[in-house]
Amino acid sequence: MILRVPASSANLGPGFDALGLALGVYLECRFRESARLSIRVRGRDAEEIPANEQNLIWQTALAVARDVGETLPPVELLIDNDIPLGKGLGSSAAALTAGVVIADQLLKLNWRPARILDEAARIEGHPDNVAACVLGSIVASAIDGGGVARAVRIDLPERFGLAVVVPDFPLPTSQARAVLPACYSRQDAIFNVQRSALLIAALATGTTGAFPAALEDRLHQPYRAPLVPGLDEILRLRAPGLLGCALSGAGPSILVFYQRGYGQVCDLVRQIFEFHGRQAEVLKAQVAERGYELRAEGPGDEW
Repeated sequence: MILRVPASSANLGPGFDALGLALGVYLECRFRESARLSIRVRGRDAEEIPANEQNLIWQTALAVARDVGETLPPVELLIDNDIPLGKGLGSSAAALTAGVVIADQLLKLNWRPARILDEAARIEGHPDNVAACVLGSIVASAIDGGGVARAVRIDLPERFGLAVVVPDFPLPTSQARAVLPACYSRQDAIFNVQRSALLIAALATGTTGAFPAALEDRLHQPYRAPLVPGLDEILRLRAPGLLGCALSGAGPSILVFYQRGYGQVCDLVRQIFEFHGRQAEVLKAQVAERGYELRAEGPGDEW
């Protein structure tokens, strides 16, 4: 079987741990039962992905098997990765989603996407990235009172474009979360609730006038700015056709929203990184309209 899982960007400014979107950059896995475990890795940052039992995809699949009281058979797994690691583009969420789907297939659990999402969110600890991996497009998600992941997707308006500017340094999520305060003021909480609602309404209706206010945030980006050179200037950046910028997940990559035809504004973000002594790559990755996709191998699929 061949499985493809999209990258993702979470938070989208004010939607901390609640909003996410799927990006057209992918983790692809080919897998089949085997006499012994065999993992091969190729593609972007392949040297950083374990090709042994410690591989996150395999460990996730094993965790699913334990949860359902089953034994997972050994597999031959070929990983072809195109998602930058440690850059805030949901590489771990893609791997977790892949592990859940692979376990579902090998154990013949016949889980529907909602169950895949719930299991992946339980393992991940929050649903924003994995919801985008499972459902695609733009997703609002939450864990309900019973501990079940709930998510709703909407489509990005055709008049909006987006890209990701990826700098040349990683930022571990643990480090980015460590700088956040334990509590927030009522004013800051209200500030973010207002802008999260405004952002979802603007994305659902294609309203450009709500930007860049809809991307403002007081819960995570101000605290993470010291970890990302140039972030303050990037968030304040204004230009014709630029809707606004936001830290992608925990960073350091930057998600750029713009009006179609104004994709050149992404280069302004790259230039700010350069001014601060960092090289950066502009990924013109469109929103992935579909979440994970699974298909049988064909005659042209080689191992």
